[in-house]
Amino acid sequence: MIRVAIAEDDFRVASIHEKFLLRIEEIEIVGKALNGKETLQLLKDKPVDLLLLDIYMQDQLGTDLLQEIRKYFPRVDVIMITAATDKELVEISIRNGVIDYIIKPVSLERFTATIEEYKKRRQILDNKTDISQKEVDQLIGFTKSATKQREVIPKGIDPLTLKRVKKIMQSIEGGISAEEMGERMGASRTTARRYLEYIISTGEGTAEHEYGIVGRPERKYNILQVKKV
Repeated sequence: MIRVAIAEDDFRVASIHEKFLLRIEEIEIVGKALNGKETLQLLKDKPVDLLLLDIYMQDQLGTDLLQEIRKYFPRVDVIMITAATDKELVEISIRNGVIDYIIKPVSLERFTATIEEYKKRRQILDNKTDISQKEVDQLIGFTKSATKQREVIPKGIDPLTLKRVKKIMQSIEGGISAEEMGERMGASRTTARRYLEYIISTGEGTAEHEYGIVGRPERKYNILQVKKV
């Protein structure tokens, strides 16, 4: 579960954001704050992974609060949701590492897309000890616009077969070996491994070694389960 807090001085807007969050799986709302002081106290009292932060708060600007959050709660991720369109405020927010900056009024589609992207980011960080360049690009948004377009699939990877492999992986708990995948898809172990390794390279899956009865390590592949709303 991803623990989310809402810092918004308009309780009606906060309620809308809360309703949006309730539509998304694997999200736990841990609290709401109406001003900067309450926000800092909330972060002290409860573990928070993600903070939805407004800029125009009753007692201070969210951008000023953001710098305090970075100082005292560096592991809390922040998404700005605000009516502020001033270039300086946007720049300060970005320089202080916000995950996203959403300008009000917020649509359900835009809100949900942002939270789902954040969930993918967290899955990469929580499931990996080593991060590939492609995954780093995903984390910092370097290829975000490109990944929205049709992915260029390399030679030797058939799109329909790839879709089938992903579907098989999604139906299995505990991972699958290249040999097992080959049997399920009616192909050789080498072909199955090619598809499995490709899925790892795109950041959509993970792999780890398991030791069998004889002690020989076997590479098991898992696909990242990102549920859609």
